[in-house]
Amino acid sequence: MSPTPEPPSPVHLVVGDEGLLVERAVARAVSAAREADPAVEVSSLPAGDLTAGVLGELVSPSLFAESRVVVVENGHDASAEVTTLLLGYAKAPSDGVTLVVVHRGPPKSARGRRPAKGAAKGGGAKGDALLEGLRAAGASEASASGLSDDQRADFVRAEVRQAGGRITGEALGLLMDAVGSDLRELAAAASQLASDSGGNVDADAVRAFHRGRAEVTGFAVADRAMTGDRAGALEALRWALDTGVPHVVVADAIADGVRTAARVTAAGRGDPYSLASSLKMPPWKVKRGQQNGRGWSGDGLTRAMGVVADLNANVKGAAADPSYALEYAVEAVVAARGSARR
Repeated sequence: MSPTPEPPSPVHLVVGDEGLLVERAVARAVSAAREADPAVEVSSLPAGDLTAGVLGELVSPSLFAESRVVVVENGHDASAEVTTLLLGYAKAPSDGVTLVVVHRGPPKSARGRRPAKGAAKGGGAKGDALLEGLRAAGASEASASGLSDDQRADFVRAEVRQAGGRITGEALGLLMDAVGSDLRELAAAASQLASDSGGNVDADAVRAFHRGRAEVTGFAVADRAMTGDRAGALEALRWALDTGVPHVVVADAIADGVRTAARVTAAGRGDPYSLASSLKMPPWKVKRGQQNGRGWSGDGLTRAMGVVADLNANVKGAAADPSYALEYAVEAVVAARGSARR
């Protein structure tokens, strides 16, 4: 005889606005309710469209003992009336009803901070009363906030492991460069790579999977410019632009390359894994910073920092031709590196 499923938590709070993480957190809450009752009914409504009457009907106990999951999206947009009803419900939830409230933040780390001068009592941001009230009522909380570089790296490793595989450090860096920061795309690529490679995801598997995409990203332009490869950087830039990589993405990659090299160089020599903790970067990024920082002087890096600062404005409208602005920046970064040898 199978054990009776544990009753689902009556109130869930999902905090953050990272789409994939929000979806997964909501899906987990729904799945837990379905384990208790496979016939559970699921309703999803934006908080801004809710009225007290509609919400009251949704969270009231069913006359026929039917289980329900009520998902309130964008909880930060709830009216004062709906907020009051939600908090009242959280303190005395109904049997058979699971409430899931999705709220964009602020994250838990903001708790306990002194409110800004002039902020309303109970929190200055819209929806803070609902967020803190649900926490105080003991809601089960899941984080769905955006991830840092090292957290995204951990996310990809976990996705590959879940698909039954393992990924090398080089492959991880290449995959993140090729795909970018979108978690949905990273999750899909990680799962597909683990399947296609038989579980052993290495750099060759990533290159084959993306069929050259990893070679045309802004990071390829940045790496070649940082190592002084003028012709290679310009070729990669033209290839990237021809294949539709946005100007802003390339500019951000060049800026990231310069800043990473500057931070890693300032930290001195050391093992990437040892430096990763103090620099708050994943080891693969520290290793890239070390490679790209070779041959640079402090003055050269300072000049390059000025170049990428101007580039950011130029690709966002300050320059008449953003493609020319990128070419000029590549030339200027290569020249800044060369100035170290004069």
